[in-house]
Amino acid sequence: MRQFLLTTTLICLSSVAVAQEQENDGSGFSLMERGARDFFDGMKKEMAPALEGLGEWGRKASPALRNFISEMGPAFTDLLEEVEDWSVYEPLQKMPNGDIVIRRKPDPAPEAKTPEDTPPPPAIYLDEVPQIDL
Repeated sequence: MRQFLLTTTLICLSSVAVAQEQENDGSGFSLMERGARDFFDGMKKEMAPALEGLGEWGRKASPALRNFISEMGPAFTDLLEEVEDWSVYEPLQKMPNGDIVIRRKPDPAPEAKTPEDTPPPPAIYLDEVPQIDL
């Protein structure tokens, strides 16, 4: 979310800077440039309340997040060093007593051999078959 907002803001600012340069040059905007400018101006207006709310939330949550990171950071670092592949684990599960359980996914069943995996039977040549006299 933060990357999207940052990217959108940078695009808006760059389009405004380009627009101001072109106004100073005396050259007019093409239809595409005016459309892009109007689009980004609309995006800025629409996103302003969300950005303000996000900033307010950040100010409120910052002390709690700092405290959490200072207390739990070393434990998380140890956990990340021990686990090699997170894709083999189920999502975290919080128990009623407050414990957090991380279960390993069951190992997949071994795949059955396909006909391509099995070697072909040995070839039998007629000159190697013993002749039976009747």
